[in-house]
Amino acid sequence: MNSKPSPTAETRGASREFVMRFSPTPRGARLARRLVADRLDAWGHPHTSTINETLTLITAELTANAVRHGHVPGRDFEVRLTGTGGALRVEVSDTRTERVPLPSDNAPPADAESGRGLVLVAALADEWGTTPRVNAPGKTVWAMLGLL
Repeated sequence: MNSKPSPTAETRGASREFVMRFSPTPRGARLARRLVADRLDAWGHPHTSTINETLTLITAELTANAVRHGHVPGRDFEVRLTGTGGALRVEVSDTRTERVPLPSDNAPPADAESGRGLVLVAALADEWGTTPRVNAPGKTVWAMLGLL
C-alpha cells in the first residue's frame, strides 16, 4: 500500500496551512520541527529535499528561540506553516512582548555561546521578520522561503 498521498489540490500548489500549539519546552520545539518536516513531505517536499531541510532548520531555530526567549509560564507557542504557489512561510508565535528580535547581519563574537540562530535564519530565508500578535499578547517571528 502506498503511504504517500495522491496528488490533490493541497500538493499541487494550492494554498496550504498547518497550525499547532506546542509546550514551551525543548521537547515541544523538537516535536514542532518534526511535524513541520512531515507536513512538508506530505506537501510534496521530501525529507531529503533542500526545501524541507532548509525550512526545518529555520523552524528549529525559531522554535528554540520561542522556548528560550519567549517562554511565559503556562503559555504555549504556536507554529503556523503556510504554502502558496510560490513560497512557504513558517511563523512561530509566543506570548512574550518585551523580547522582540531585530534583524541584524552582525554575528556574535566567536567565543559567544549563543546568538547565531537568527543570523542563520537570515542567511537561509528569503525574508524574515517579526510582527505583533493579533488579538493576543506577544509576537510572531516569521520566515519565508521561495520555491522558485
